Amino acid sequence: MAQRLNYLEQVTLCDVTPQALENGLKIIKSSLGRVAKKAHPDSTEQQKSFVDSVVSTINTTTDAQEAVKQADLVVEAIVENLEVKRKLFSSLDTHAPEHCIFATNTSSLSVTEIADSTSEGRRATFGGLHFFNPVPQMKLVEVIRTSNTSDATNAALIDVCERMQKTSVSCKDTPGFIVNRLLVPYMLEAVRMLERGDASAEDIDTAMKLGAGYPMGPIQLTDFVGLDTCQHIMTGWREKGALSPELVEPIKALEEKVKEGKLGRKTGEGFFKY
Repeated sequence: MAQRLNYLEQVTLCDVTPQALENGLKIIKSSLGRVAKKAHPDSTEQQKSFVDSVVSTINTTTDAQEAVKQADLVVEAIVENLEVKRKLFSSLDTHAPEHCIFATNTSSLSVTEIADSTSEGRRATFGGLHFFNPVPQMKLVEVIRTSNTSDATNAALIDVCERMQKTSVSCKDTPGFIVNRLLVPYMLEAVRMLERGDASAEDIDTAMKLGAGYPMGPIQLTDFVGLDTCQHIMTGWREKGALSPELVEPIKALEEKVKEGKLGRKTGEGFFKY
């Protein structure tokens, strides 16, 4: 039987500094405020009550080891760096209860390699929960299972998604899981077309929006994801030999943009200006 996690009762938000925690809570309150306005458009009092009731269940701390001592579920969403993630989980392993499930929100790293930083027993309660940005709006969560993930752990993670009113899809621990395995090569090929001069960025995006029914074109999507992020994923896959070589060949146009600091929407310019 799946372990039922009481994730809605109390949540502990952990970050490296008090300022980061303050900013995190600010973002959460802003998101909750939008939900409250839709749910109670005619009552500011009810809106405030809704936001306050949810925020009251969130504790904050900068002490990760203390945060996990009574946790049922730990979801990590730190920098997309294998060694940094491994170091974190290794440091938490002996402080969390035996039944506690560890989950990484990685979008491109091997869940197995991250889980290997923990004890043998913990690897059975280790999986992936890959949420998509912006999380409040995006319904999808990829639930990733390694060869060591137990049936109970996998079922519990799917249950968590259901109780969050998310749609989960299950996938083995394969490079890029489902979405990024299909999406990243698609975006990279669009950049190659642009580099070869096959078509302009505008025409590539228009073609895929009107011809394939995509809500956003691949060049703009690359800007939104972040050019550095796309290059990082491509480099990681190439170094591991995870995909066919032609899919992850270096792209000069992409490398030059990253070197110039033009990383996409987050810097105000990528292949488009924002």
